[in-house]
Amino acid sequence: MGWILFGSFFALMLIGVPIGLSIGVSALVVLIVSNIPLEMVPQTLLEGNNSFALVAVPFFILAGDLLARGGISERIVAFAEALLGTLRGGLSIVSVLASMFIAAISGSGAATTAAVGASLLPDLKERKYDVDFSAALIASAGTIGVVIPPSVPMVLYAVIAGESVATLFMGGFIPGSLMGLGLILWALYIARKRNYARGVRVSARMIGRRFVDALWGIMAPVIILGGIFSGIFTPSEAAGVAVVYTIFVAVFIYRALDFKKFYALIVGSGVTSALIMFIIATAKVFGWDLAFYQIPQAIAGAILGLSHNEPFMVYLLIDIIIVLAGMFMETASALIILTPIFIPAILGVGGSLVHFGVILTVGLAIGMATPPVAINIYVACALTGLPMGAISRPIIPMVAILLVVLFIITYLPWLVMVLPQTFMGTG
Repeated sequence: MGWILFGSFFALMLIGVPIGLSIGVSALVVLIVSNIPLEMVPQTLLEGNNSFALVAVPFFILAGDLLARGGISERIVAFAEALLGTLRGGLSIVSVLASMFIAAISGSGAATTAAVGASLLPDLKERKYDVDFSAALIASAGTIGVVIPPSVPMVLYAVIAGESVATLFMGGFIPGSLMGLGLILWALYIARKRNYARGVRVSARMIGRRFVDALWGIMAPVIILGGIFSGIFTPSEAAGVAVVYTIFVAVFIYRALDFKKFYALIVGSGVTSALIMFIIATAKVFGWDLAFYQIPQAIAGAILGLSHNEPFMVYLLIDIIIVLAGMFMETASALIILTPIFIPAILGVGGSLVHFGVILTVGLAIGMATPPVAINIYVACALTGLPMGAISRPIIPMVAILLVVLFIITYLPWLVMVLPQTFMGTG
């Protein structure tokens, strides 16, 4: 039945059927062929979304949109630019650091790319930075948006794998920081090689003013992540707090949103959330098929057989599959499908599901900057007017750097596990 399930799924995708429908229809085909009563389908669909942790998904999506269009990201970027913009290649550093900081609010790669790109690309162009390089850097840095917590994919993984959302969030800090560090070093190398101009020095008083102006935005990740890790509220509750806080700052402090813009944000976030929740629901039926026919166990046996039960080879094969899946599938869809398939293989070699969750998130995040399905590049194209090919070329070495980070955290699991074990005593 595995061939029917995956064959019909990929066939539907190839003819352009939306991913959620492809998942659901392929699962339905297997049920019909197997003469399994279809009465179980509605109940299974409802069970797919029946998790308190999933409340965080629509809230973090809305918070990311509010961040990008509510005047918060612009002020954070302006403060970072005042601190580092005078260095050669300083704006490149600002691009990456701003992405890392905004990632701690948005939980979304596309939202991070949009927020940083809209704020910095005009300045980068004015200071004679190559537009294609700048757009590629911001698109690749946007991948950090789903690695540094909060992270929508990590919430989805936690629900499927039965792991703690907070533990996964804690495990994402060091990998996300390594991704940022690698991109900063590359940006500095290119800045010196192309002799990019230094920025205008800003007075200490102006730096202070920009800090005060950005302080409300800077406090957002402190409140959100501090509340989660101190145990004041759960990740799902933190998502609600993030929305309330960003609405308050955008509307009453920065006065960047009127009713019309706010309504458009609510509708857009609602549509995105509905699509993700529909995918999660249909994936529950898909997962039922997988479990009923023990397909994950069969795939795990095949992987373990090919790798001769060597953990090094098991993780290598899984990393390759994850990266390829991220290149051709939307992140949430790939994660929902791959998680139940690979968990038996990870457990078979004594691996940690928290460690694997971070690996899966990083690997699929890289797909956001890797054609053909590269949402961050599409966002950068929309902001710059450049064709996809123009950004895809300079992004190649940046993707290579991110792949190196992926393999480092794969084979040095303590980089993922040290913070959860030290501060939470779990993992």
